[in-house]
Amino acid sequence: MQRTAVEPLEVRSTPLVVRMVRSYQLYLLLLPTVALVFIFQYVPMYGVTIAFKNFKPHLGIIGSDWIGLRHFIRFFESPSFWRLIRNTTFLSGYELLVGFPIPIVLALMMNMVTGARFKRTVQMVTYAPHFISTVVIVGMLGVFLSKNFGLTNHFLDALGGERVFFLGKEQWFRSLYVFSGVWQNAGWGTIIYLAALSAIDPELHEAAIVDGATLWQRVWNIDIPGILPTIVILLILNVGQIMGVGFEKAFLMQNALNLQVSEIISTFVYKVGLLDARFSFSAAVGLFNAVINFVLLVSVNRFAKVLGQSGLW
Repeated sequence: MQRTAVEPLEVRSTPLVVRMVRSYQLYLLLLPTVALVFIFQYVPMYGVTIAFKNFKPHLGIIGSDWIGLRHFIRFFESPSFWRLIRNTTFLSGYELLVGFPIPIVLALMMNMVTGARFKRTVQMVTYAPHFISTVVIVGMLGVFLSKNFGLTNHFLDALGGERVFFLGKEQWFRSLYVFSGVWQNAGWGTIIYLAALSAIDPELHEAAIVDGATLWQRVWNIDIPGILPTIVILLILNVGQIMGVGFEKAFLMQNALNLQVSEIISTFVYKVGLLDARFSFSAAVGLFNAVINFVLLVSVNRFAKVLGQSGLW
């Protein structure tokens, strides 16, 4: 017993080099992962410097002229700046507001299901859309919502309504983007919450039933507090990506009729950087976007710690 109590103090007092030599096998196993992260995550960060240069491919990053914050100022002063910020934050906030609570509710509902076969069936049906590619999802939207041949417009016709070109209407773009994403990812998002619910002690529910607690009371007082740390962590991660709305789906759903609301920072960077070959300017826009995401991540994590919840660090 005395040895067990003393060992942690001995370990803490042992120099780091000595501990590394003693456990060199573990560090050798860790070395490939550290090397991969360093090579593919940290070394490419040097390329961010083109955001502060007048980058020309034939001169390279080092040979290009340094121009400081000129590209950032040009972006801030451009007529599309506030439209891009508004579209990106509104679309991402809408997605967070609608899409974040649904997996939690779905997980709580599935956790209360007693029939194993029914539960497995629901899980399979809700998980399956996650494995459909974004290109196929957008293609399905185009087929179902087509003005001339879409099933939705056939129903509108049958009800005496007028046909609507949904993908060409600005007011429909955000809702279609968000709710198609909810359909695709809600079931998959329940996996983490179901795992957290499975870690709750069943005796808590048994004691609550003995005390006469209703199903809703058990959910509110046992299940939700039990998964609250998981909810907070995932919320922090989601808020940290609020400026990083996915490029692929927005770009595929984009057309000339909905461009005023569908043009977001990621699609703008693609068009400016790859199509117009303005590499430095697009790098500056992308760096600005990444910095905003980082600030939001740190701020929300700090706010969670102030409220007494567990954070990312």
